[in-house]
Amino acid sequence: KEDIEKWHTRPLHKRYSVLYLDGLYVKLRRETVEKEVIYVVLGVNEEGYREILDFFVGGQESAYVWQEILQQLYQRGVKEVLLGVFDGLPGLEEAFRAIYPKADVQRCVVHKVRNTLIVLKKDQFEVAEGLKLIYRAPNKEMALQMFQQFESKWSIKYPREVQSWANELDVLLTFMDDPSSIRSMIYTMNAIERTIKEIRKRLKPMNSLRSLEAAKKVVYLTIQNFNEKWAG
Repeated sequence: KEDIEKWHTRPLHKRYSVLYLDGLYVKLRRETVEKEVIYVVLGVNEEGYREILDFFVGGQESAYVWQEILQQLYQRGVKEVLLGVFDGLPGLEEAFRAIYPKADVQRCVVHKVRNTLIVLKKDQFEVAEGLKLIYRAPNKEMALQMFQQFESKWSIKYPREVQSWANELDVLLTFMDDPSSIRSMIYTMNAIERTIKEIRKRLKPMNSLRSLEAAKKVVYLTIQNFNEKWAG
């Protein structure tokens, strides 16, 4: 418990190239057993090393709590972030920009595609292929052309889904302003999702965690394994 408290207050680098934000739900036993979120922040520093900067357990996921977590990171030394990568949780982009107004934002393309594929089953493959032409285009100009074609083809049948892409196209294509060699690392949250998957695997044998402290210990020990591996 003392190690966890010390780790939560350790100083951090001033600048990170990327911050990935994601969470997972676990069953926690308090008076009753409820699903609660574990917030996880993964950073990539200027040398390209990954590190899980912090985690927070409890409650339902909200942009307000994310903003508090980011504010704590700022107070611990993370003054500059070049890019934030996360999903489409309502209010999260505004919460992120409130702390890091000069940072770019990349909405996770994979999450967006999954959320779009609620179309009719017979159209799913074709819609997915059309979206792939957008985010796998060689440059932003070509990506915009591919989106116009996608829009022309599907806007009548799926107006809400197409409009959703139109509204968020800027933050979905942020990664195209960066070198092609790193685009695959920043247009999705794969980097942090592997970590989340491992945490979930460690928690799965326990039907529900006996307490908040038990959850913190399991997550902390899992995170330490990752950070020690990445540091080397």
